[in-house]
Amino acid sequence: MKNFIPDNISEHENVFDVLKERGFIEQTTDEEAVRELLGKEKIKFYIGFDPTADCLHVGHFMQVIIMMYMQKYGHTPVVLIGGGTGMVGDPSGRQDMRQMMTVETIDENCRQFKKLFDKFLDFDEEWKYEGNEGVYQPGHENKTPEPGKAIVVNNAAWLRPLNYIEFVREIGTHFNVNNMLRAECYKQRMETGLSFLEFNYMLMQGYDFAVMARDFGVKMQFGGNDQWSNMLAGKQLSRKWNEIDVEAMTFALLTNSEGKKMGKTQKGALWLSADRTTPYEFYQYWRNVADADVEKCLRMLTFLPMDEVRRLASLEGAEINKAKEILAFEVTKLVHGEEEAIKAQEGARAAFGGGAGGNAANIPTTEMAAAEFEGEGKGLLTLIKDLGLVPSNGEGRRTVEQGGLSINGEKVTDPKTMVTLDKFADGELLIQKGKKKFQKLVIK
Repeated sequence: MKNFIPDNISEHENVFDVLKERGFIEQTTDEEAVRELLGKEKIKFYIGFDPTADCLHVGHFMQVIIMMYMQKYGHTPVVLIGGGTGMVGDPSGRQDMRQMMTVETIDENCRQFKKLFDKFLDFDEEWKYEGNEGVYQPGHENKTPEPGKAIVVNNAAWLRPLNYIEFVREIGTHFNVNNMLRAECYKQRMETGLSFLEFNYMLMQGYDFAVMARDFGVKMQFGGNDQWSNMLAGKQLSRKWNEIDVEAMTFALLTNSEGKKMGKTQKGALWLSADRTTPYEFYQYWRNVADADVEKCLRMLTFLPMDEVRRLASLEGAEINKAKEILAFEVTKLVHGEEEAIKAQEGARAAFGGGAGGNAANIPTTEMAAAEFEGEGKGLLTLIKDLGLVPSNGEGRRTVEQGGLSINGEKVTDPKTMVTLDKFADGELLIQKGKKKFQKLVIK
């Protein structure tokens, strides 16, 4: 049993109260009904994940944490992987249409998603959905999931085989186009252009909810605030089509004090895979959050008791850095394991001038051929761009000219600097960008 959440996480017994205490809950279809349902029954609930990449990022991780809480309190998470909806693409929160992926890419992304979910949730691997005969004949599960175990299902099972005429006759008749166009996910795209392909997405997600409610008793859908219109569509379809009452609940997106989504780095998304975002980079992201965001991140991304969260968030001045270290360590431990979290923490301490336990061996390291630095050497701007310290030569030039770059502890202010072999000490070079970003370069 994956036991990430301690028993003393909360004094509440109803998971609804726990989630509310941690500040997750934003909207519910009926708060009183939802709270009563989660207190009286152990239910199946689902969260959908479209396989837009081959890896989960921090935005997904918020939803994973919700499922971990629900599993801790005895409910059955249904991880819905969107092998069907992923072929259309969710227009919610987007200014343009998603890039189309091949079926092979979508299926491979689905497989990679499942591997990452296995790190955080216990699954009943014997459970499976045994399909249906289109929109008219209900499908079924092969068994009741083991208590305390999650299950995973791919909506490709019921979306890809659909007969389009049957679908629009049976399902499309329950959707009012005027109401759909008032939905936020469509409204914001009307000026730039909304494809008919994307317009179908709400029908497909609503159908997902209705199928699972009908075929294996799913009673709730959870998701981010940006999914509210699609979730309401599923609730209404279940009632109109199958006379089944279901509920929905949305959660706050992880945003900073300025209202911007967290989890974006200079290199792009903050991924949960060490191959895409190293444990050190992951640790450093949380170590460097703004003071105003510490309390929210501790509350939502760690399983520290609320008393401890409040104590750490109340620290001021230089003391708040202790809270940031704990935040970074706890989140990195959860995603990458305790050993990697310790390495990342030691690397960060070494890079920031040592301190107890500082270990320079854990600073992110890149190897390059010595031949690149022979003779006139390699241009500094090219080097820091290749190392991912800056996204472009222009940004690199500004960083250097403004005194934001050091090599082996000495500031470099000439963007025309060439990095040659004689700058390496024992085959190593330490490059520092700003106060908090370090990269060790080793020649081979």
